[in-house]
Amino acid sequence: MRWLVTGAGGMLGRDLVEELLARGERVAGLDHAALDITGADAVDRALAAYRPDVVVNCAAYTAVDDAEQDEERALRINGDGPGLLAHICTAYEARLIHLSTDYVFAGDARTPYAENHPTAPRTAYGRTKLAGERAVLDELPTASAIVRTAWLYGVHGRSFVRTMIELEASRDTVDVVDDQRGQPTWTADVAATVADLGPRVGVDATGILHATNSGEATWYDLAREVFRLLGADPDRVHPVTSEAMPRPAPRPAYSVLAQGRRQRLGLARARDWRTALHEALPRIRKETLRETP
Repeated sequence: MRWLVTGAGGMLGRDLVEELLARGERVAGLDHAALDITGADAVDRALAAYRPDVVVNCAAYTAVDDAEQDEERALRINGDGPGLLAHICTAYEARLIHLSTDYVFAGDARTPYAENHPTAPRTAYGRTKLAGERAVLDELPTASAIVRTAWLYGVHGRSFVRTMIELEASRDTVDVVDDQRGQPTWTADVAATVADLGPRVGVDATGILHATNSGEATWYDLAREVFRLLGADPDRVHPVTSEAMPRPAPRPAYSVLAQGRRQRLGLARARDWRTALHEALPRIRKETLRETP
C-alpha cells in the first residue's frame, strides 16, 4: 500500500511513519513545511505526486489554551483542513484516517465514553476538532475513519511524561493535578493501531473508533509512576486540584474512552498504560537527555 502521512513532524506522525516503514510499507511523511493541509493547491499536488491508497491526517492545531484566543485559526487547521483533505481524497480514490481527541466530549462522565456518545466540547480546541470530524465524515462517509485518542506521550516532542522526567531531575517536589482522569497513551501504540486499520478503511471499518492504552489514571498517578520507573521516590509528587492550577481552557475531568468498536473490528487489544509506559520511558529519557544542553 501507498501511505501519505500529514503532520509527520509531530509526535504521533513521526511514530506512524516509523511504524509503517518497519512494516515494509511505502510511505511519504510530510510535515507542515512540506504540506499545509489548509491549502487546496498544495493538497492536490501532494496527492497527485504520491497517489496514496491511504492518507492519515496527523496535522493539527494542538495549543489547547491558545485556541481560546485564536479559535478562527484553530478552526482553519482542525476543521477546514481535514474537510479539504477528505474532499480531495475523493478525486484520487484515496481513503482517509483522521486523528481526533477526547476533547470532543464534555468531560463530565463517570463511565468510559463510547464512540457514539453525544459530543459536547467545552473548549475552542474541542469545537474545532469536532468540526474536523464532521467535515471528514460528510465529505468521505464510506472511505474514512476517525480515530480519537487522548493523553498522548511519545519519544519525539513535548509531553507530560517528558516534563516529569525533567522535573524529577531539577526539583525536590512536584505538584500535579489529581482530579482529572484519563488514559495515558503511548503514540507508538496508536501508530500500530492506525497501521492495522488502514487496509480495512472503506472495506469493513469506517466511522469512529477510539485508540488509547487501557486502564485509568490521574495526572498525579502518571507522575508517580514516572518517578517510580526512574528510581525516584514517588512521594516527591504532591497531589493538587485543578483549581490550584487554572488554565485558559478547562481540562476535562474525565477523559476515559471506551474501546468497544476496536474490539468489534478484531483489532489488537489495547495494552495497559503502565505496561506501555514501562517500555517507552527508557527511550523517552534517552531522547530527553540527548536534547538537554
